[in-house]
Formats: sequence, structure tokens, C-alpha cells
Amino acid sequence: MSGSKIFIRSNYLGGTGLFKVNTYLTNIGKPAEGAAVTIINPDTDEVIEEVKTNSSGETPPLTLSAPPIEYSMKYDMPRPFNQYNVKVTLPGYNDANINNVQIYPTTTAVQQISLTPKFENINIPYPVLYGDFPPKIPEAEVKELPFPTNQVVLPQPVIPSIIVVHGGVPDDVSAPNYTVGFKDYIKNVASSEIFATWPRETLKANVHVMLSFTLNRVFTEWYRGKGYDFTITNSTAYDQAFSFGRNIFQEVSDVVDEIFTTYITRPDIRQPLLTQYSDGKRIVREGWLSQWGSKDLGDQGYTAIQILKNYYGDDIIIKEAEKVEGIPLSFPGTTLKIGSTGESVKAIQEQLNAIANNYPLIPKLIEDGNYDEKTAESVKVFQQIFNLPQTGSVNFPTWYKISDVYVAVEKLA
Repeated sequence: MSGSKIFIRSNYLGGTGLFKVNTYLTNIGKPAEGAAVTIINPDTDEVIEEVKTNSSGETPPLTLSAPPIEYSMKYDMPRPFNQYNVKVTLPGYNDANINNVQIYPTTTAVQQISLTPKFENINIPYPVLYGDFPPKIPEAEVKELPFPTNQVVLPQPVIPSIIVVHGGVPDDVSAPNYTVGFKDYIKNVASSEIFATWPRETLKANVHVMLSFTLNRVFTEWYRGKGYDFTITNSTAYDQAFSFGRNIFQEVSDVVDEIFTTYITRPDIRQPLLTQYSDGKRIVREGWLSQWGSKDLGDQGYTAIQILKNYYGDDIIIKEAEKVEGIPLSFPGTTLKIGSTGESVKAIQEQLNAIANNYPLIPKLIEDGNYDEKTAESVKVFQQIFNLPQTGSVNFPTWYKISDVYVAVEKLA
């Protein structure tokens, strides 16, 4: 924990949250060591904190003031988050300015910044539950697939490596397209749509819904089949909120890493359901998940699947996608730990060694397929750098995060 001073705002006393910055020079391939990170009060331009990134491109967790947690637990309360501006500078690179980073109490906000010569200022809008966004236009949850003369080419749902997000309504040709990693997209949507302070099972239920909605767009090639050059839009009238460059939350990130290969469907239906949802206060629709309602059910101890069945019916099932595109090997099914042996262990050792070329804090390993203490230590350092629980074991989230970083590093090489 850093010794950062807590910025006190008279109307927003009551809580604190943590904030971290991860900086990279080229996507996630190379960390930006020594970047100067400045946290600024957006109302007074007062500098609250100044730190520098370490050899892994990270700042220590910074403690910032936030409103009382009760504000995010009930509808029609004062704003449940505080906002801060962040400036990142590094000689030889354009400054990165991120405005309106949102801090909730008891959560960890993570801002990822890629320093490039063309990086532009980013202004983060309010989250959907607090802002003014158009309501979703209702659609059928199952689409008619136009076989055999179709545009659909996927034999079964797969997790894509990237998503192309259109920054406006479908017909707005002036809006930009953003190409982002699939998991990064889901983390952005969840951080834009709901409050990270909510119960974990509520977060999990909402992420399941966002995953299934997105994978329906992917599987049916909904927009590409209509002649568009993107996967999904950021318009809440058509799809889900997405704000390019916004901060995400560790609590959201952990849930996405755990379940990102899953989707909601029904028996005898091949495609993911287009799981639509509303806030449950201003807009209420039968058969749609209520975001505020899901929070109430989470408070009552409902599990994620119980929350989902409450809105979509008892016959829904959670399925695993058969393929994750762009990943060298699929998760072997069991956690790798000290004493494990075999090709899966060797693959992890090879990938960690490749990653260590760009992240020198990660110890190099002998690629012998034996999961020993040195392998566990290398995994633990990797987990620390990429904000995963530091267990020293390779579970589902760690396996796919190693794969993500390895693929990015190899592309750069």
C-alpha cells in the first residue's frame, strides 16, 4: 500500500477505494518503466498524488477517497463514485490524459494505458446506471440462422480473440471502430454498465448476461451479415455500453477471467441467447434481467445461476464454448501446481520464458515439464504483475492470461 494522501471532498466522505495504473509501450507487450503518473482533482486541478511506474509498468495501489458504500446499494441516491483525472508522461511518448476515472469504495480501479505517439485524451462518461443512456430496443433472444445460404460460418460458439466495436449507432458512418481483445471488451462493458461494489454473485450474473449477448452477436454475425464492418456497437439502444480507454475494476476483471468462456442458452438451442437487460428502475421488461433487481437478489444470497433463472426461466443452462480463438492451447482441465508434470506444464514454462524477455522480473525456467518451486515462483510473479491472486498455481484464469500475454509478445517479436 502506498502512502498516498486521501483527497477529502466535503460531500463525498465515507469511503476509500484503491487505484492502480498499468502502463505499456505497445499494447501488453512491453511495460513502460519510469512513467510519471499524476492523480488530479478534476474540480480544482490540485495534484493529489505523483508516482512512477516500476519495471513492470505498474504503480502501487493508491488510496483515494470515495462516497459511502451505501450510495451504490440503493436506487435514487447521490453519485456513488468519485472522479479523478490521470496524467501519464514518459520521455519520447505523447502524454496520456484520462479524465473522470471512477473510484468506488472498497473496490480497486485499474487503468490500463498504452503509451503510443498517437495516444489521445480520453474522457470517461458516467456509468449507465447513473448516466442518461437510451434504453435497449427489444429483440428476439434467439435469431433465425439463414442456413444454407447464410453469412454465418461458425459451426459452434467460439470465443473470439478480438471484438470490433462501433462507437455509435449502426448507421453512423462517422463513428470510429475500436478493435479490442474479447475479455477487455467484456470488462469494459461491465465496468460501464453496473457498480463494482455489488455482491460477487450479482457481478457474475451480469457478466454472464453480457458474455452471452456478445457471443450471440458473434455467432450470428448480426452486423456483418447486414453489410457492416464491425461486431457490435456501443449504443445501449442496440447493444451494450462501451467506453474506449475507460478504467475497469479489479472485482469485475476477476469475474470475467473466471467465466469468459461461458454463455447462456437453452436445451436444443445451438446459439448463445441474446440476453437483454434493463436497469429495473426506469425501464422494466418481462423476461429481461433487472440490474438493480439482480443486486437485491445478490444481497439475499442468491447464486449467479439462481439470479439468471429468476429472469430468463428455469430451463436456461450455462455452456462452455468449444474453442477460444488465438490461444495456443486450451486449459487442461485441472489446476497445475507443484508436483504436476507433462506437456501442459512444459507449455506454461515455454510461454513464461517468452514473456520474461519483456518482463524481466519473471524468473526464467528450465522447460522440462516439471512443476517445481521455481515454476511456482515464476507463476507468482506473473500473477502479481497482471493483477491475479498470487497463488503460484496455474488455474483457469491464470492459464488464459499467460496465453493472452504470450500471444501478444510473440506478435511483437
